Amino acid sequence: MKISWTINTTDIHKIKKVLKENNNEFVKSRIKLNVEKKNVELSKDAIIKNLLMCLLTSQQRSSPNSLVGKFLQLKPFPITNKKIIETENTEMFIKQILQDNGLTRYINKISIYFSDNIGKIVKDDWKLIDKLEYLNENPSKLGERQMADYLNDQFKGFGPKQSRNFLQALGLTKYEIPIDSRIISWLNKFGFPVSLTAAALSDKYYYHFVLDGIHELCENAKIYPCELDAAIFSSYDIDQWKSENKTV
Repeated sequence: MKISWTINTTDIHKIKKVLKENNNEFVKSRIKLNVEKKNVELSKDAIIKNLLMCLLTSQQRSSPNSLVGKFLQLKPFPITNKKIIETENTEMFIKQILQDNGLTRYINKISIYFSDNIGKIVKDDWKLIDKLEYLNENPSKLGERQMADYLNDQFKGFGPKQSRNFLQALGLTKYEIPIDSRIISWLNKFGFPVSLTAAALSDKYYYHFVLDGIHELCENAKIYPCELDAAIFSSYDIDQWKSENKTV
């Protein structure tokens, strides 16, 4: 059975309206990174930071003024590949860093998941970087989805949303976006043909179905989904994310 998405001029107007109303530095930065591929960094340290970011933001907000937001903006970032190599217990190292920065929510689970995930990456001799570089050099809608599904299946604490958050934060995706609470709320108000919930979107194949609809909307409006995501996201945090990188 094949679903046919019908897009009308009212739908396109709504999409263009949210882009016009939120044509800020945050959206422009998203375009530079994810569409124009400027300053894409696929280093071990970048992967480590984004791996932790996805776990930290899975079930808690991370606006710039939140504890999570401030932690993710630390320079230099306290967790690096060098420090992980030097530590005898990655789980306890991460736990201590999080405690030192007041990040105690889900601290045990996050520390365990991070340790397991980075352990898997290291055991595989960082071949993940090769996969990410291939996607960066050979971008495609199908390639983005396949990579997101791979991360979803490989990493503990990741689901369809955070696997796409990881890729988007690295600048590797234009089509596959993290559908968070803001996107869900906006699409439900928009009149998306099915009512969206976070619980339903935890299913990989339902997530695919919803993204296909978003792809159709954006294609008709002649924008990329990552642009719509940035515009909607920044519209919910007035003056907070206008020039910041998204972290949830």
